[in-house]
Amino acid sequence: MASATLVGMGVTPTAAAATAPEGPLVPVIVEGSADAAAAEVQRLGGVVDLRLDVLDGLQARVPADRLAALTQVEGVRAVTPDGTLVPLDERWGDDTTGEGLQATLSTGTWQAAHDMGSIFSITRDTGAQTVWGKSDPNDGNRKLTGHGVGIALLDTGVTRVPGLDAAGKVVDGPDLSLDSQAANTRSLDAYGHGTHMAGLIAGRDSAAPRGNEADQKWFAGMAPDAKIVNVKAGASDGAVDVSQVVAGIDWVVTNRASHDIRVLNLSYGTDSTQSSQLDPLAHAVESAWRAGIVVVVAAGNDGESGPRPLTMPAIDPYVIAVGSSDNRGTAQPEDDTVGAWTNSGTTTRRPDVLAPGKSVVSLRVPGSWADVGHPEGLVPGDPTQRLFRGTGTSQSAAVVSGAAALLLQRNPRLTPDQVKGLLAASADRLMRDASPVQGAGVLDVKGAVELLEKGSVPGYTQTHARSTGTGSLDASRGGSHIADPLTGALLTGEQDVFGAAWDARSWAAASTTGTAWQGGVWRGSTWAGGGWVGGAWAPVAWTTPSWTGIAWSDRTWTQMRFESDGWERARWRGDDWTRARWRSDDWSRARWRVADGW
Repeated sequence: MASATLVGMGVTPTAAAATAPEGPLVPVIVEGSADAAAAEVQRLGGVVDLRLDVLDGLQARVPADRLAALTQVEGVRAVTPDGTLVPLDERWGDDTTGEGLQATLSTGTWQAAHDMGSIFSITRDTGAQTVWGKSDPNDGNRKLTGHGVGIALLDTGVTRVPGLDAAGKVVDGPDLSLDSQAANTRSLDAYGHGTHMAGLIAGRDSAAPRGNEADQKWFAGMAPDAKIVNVKAGASDGAVDVSQVVAGIDWVVTNRASHDIRVLNLSYGTDSTQSSQLDPLAHAVESAWRAGIVVVVAAGNDGESGPRPLTMPAIDPYVIAVGSSDNRGTAQPEDDTVGAWTNSGTTTRRPDVLAPGKSVVSLRVPGSWADVGHPEGLVPGDPTQRLFRGTGTSQSAAVVSGAAALLLQRNPRLTPDQVKGLLAASADRLMRDASPVQGAGVLDVKGAVELLEKGSVPGYTQTHARSTGTGSLDASRGGSHIADPLTGALLTGEQDVFGAAWDARSWAAASTTGTAWQGGVWRGSTWAGGGWVGGAWAPVAWTTPSWTGIAWSDRTWTQMRFESDGWERARWRGDDWTRARWRSDDWSRARWRVADGW
């Protein structure tokens, strides 16, 4: 184990504690910001024993009544008890000797069981691992791991990294993004976000033996045997217009039977300026909901800037709006709180449930925009360098999407309303945080499956006023507009990304009936080929898209630069890689402009 004394860390013994310690000193492992943490340990009356370089942390002893203060130090990712390993390992269930943490520190190898943000810890704490051990009553040869459930991921694409590379794990729907015109980016995730979400939802290492999904040495998402249907809308820098997202939702509804799509994950949102009863994005998700698709949406990450309504379409009352829980760096649920980044909502619309969203570890796309721009996301001590860490309601939504798939495998006849009711009825209220932002509480998929098995399915039918979809497309964008990187012209007004005039009433009628797509044509524009070819939706060359007089057919798409200063204010608002205290790298506030600090 690489270690050093207190002096070796550059923290001198003269940095005395502010007050004398009271009570016994508790041994802890502190991960992150070693120098600042060491100074705080001494100020609190504690003792620093060792520097742990692999964690950028330290081994220390701290007064028990002052542990909470240590977790607030900028850059500290986790504070883990080090002196009572057996109870913790009993909870983790994979190291009854208590040697796992010591092995991690001495070998410099990251272990999923000792990281509160790992998907191993999340599937354990939400009860998914217990659900995986249950037999599927519809097929006794299978366990409840998501078999037979298709989950549409409308995001920035999915790259087949290990964990998502098994045959049939990911199928490509149409690429509706501005990357679709270049073969080297089509359907792939050059941004890094969609792959991160896909891993949390349904990742699975191909080498993991059946029945061993809960072994921490394998990567397994919430529903490891579910299928991801990749519908790409966000470009290489995350840029996306509302019209592309609406088209993607409509495609999912029209083609839901082709791949058994029962869940749609939207880690996306806008600051729409109109009611959900008018907004076309809200109408699109309601059409999916009524078509039997459980729509899971990130609540938004603007909570630290003050009370904020949920983003669109999370604000729509029909869908499952997901906020984040914050583990506060401990393995004990008693001190969990609502993640401060979660949009608070209003008294008329809060998040429905919370799910883990702090410092969440999922799959990395090497060389992607997020990977290159935010190397802090790499997980220290991971010998494979396949993992990346992020914080936000995007990750929380992905966790809930996987949970919904487990319920739908257990009972394919469940309606979206019933899935929402089961998740709410089984959620665990926060013990020391009475905030109404928690909605029903923290996800407990084990409890939801148990309610289902007992026949306790809530008689839950939503009767909210429905969206007409006849509102303004531009109002749905809020302040988010994509721009031509060559001229700076913004896509604004009542026109879609092709420059076609928006006819709200005719579109809304087609969306309601699930007929908005005819082959590869949406609203008169050819977005994709007419069907599946070679396991993916066939691409086409766009020849007509234009706005404000710009003829895109005269441009060479592969030469366009999707830079953070070109595609203004388009954003995947659930996507925040910085609340793990990575300073200025805030996905939900950066607005994709150099002026915002990128």
